[in-house]
Amino acid sequence: MQGSANLNLMIKAARKAGRSLVKDFREVENLQVSSKGPGDFVSKADREAERIIKEELRTARPSYGWIGEETGEEDGEDPTRRWIVDPLDGTTNFLHGLPHWAISIALEHKGEVIAGVIFDAAKDEMYYAEKGLGAYMNETRLRVSGRNRMIESIFATGVPFGGKSTLPATLQDLAKLMPQCAGVRRWGSAALDLAYVAAGRYEGYWERGLNAWDIAAGLILVKEAGGFVEAVREGRSVLESGSVIAANAEMFPTLAKTIRTND
Repeated sequence: MQGSANLNLMIKAARKAGRSLVKDFREVENLQVSSKGPGDFVSKADREAERIIKEELRTARPSYGWIGEETGEEDGEDPTRRWIVDPLDGTTNFLHGLPHWAISIALEHKGEVIAGVIFDAAKDEMYYAEKGLGAYMNETRLRVSGRNRMIESIFATGVPFGGKSTLPATLQDLAKLMPQCAGVRRWGSAALDLAYVAAGRYEGYWERGLNAWDIAAGLILVKEAGGFVEAVREGRSVLESGSVIAANAEMFPTLAKTIRTND
């Protein structure tokens, strides 16, 4: 896909930060790690990746706003555009030497995500999408899965940790969904869960208690790959509510009905 200047900038920033993270990932045991709270760790690798991305994006587009997991929110001269960035989604995996983590960069315009990049640097898989132009992984066009039977379908979610309040609802979801389907995966990266729905690797994904930077880029990937995305509670904004249900067209109604009965 011939992307816009902004999309190419996002891909360039993701690759540059990815090189830094891969280098640190190879030396994961030597990382200096500090705790931000129960089950939520931040490393110097995480902060360095955000610094690299921020420098690339804000140097090229100094008027755009910014919201990043590590450095928070900053207004820009242009109130209609902002970057939404998670420099390392799947930090716990990263710190345990598990090669399932990603960089997530989204561009929002007037409240709508119009471009997204998710880079799985450990596997060299670059997912990207722009509004109206489709979704891709490296050079391959992405389409959501065509499966239409629950018993053949695989879903993904995040299981809350550290006493989070969303745990009871998630356990109820699992109790209802698992007997109907081929399996549920919990791999520890919301960004990659959404990318995998877009790529047809999962039929669907749902989760509560998320931040905008966890899912912003993934939302446009799923939509541009032909999938459906909504908040758990109908009529609400996905980014504002911090909850998401994403699936192919065939499985979305069943998945949404199952999850919404517990919310």
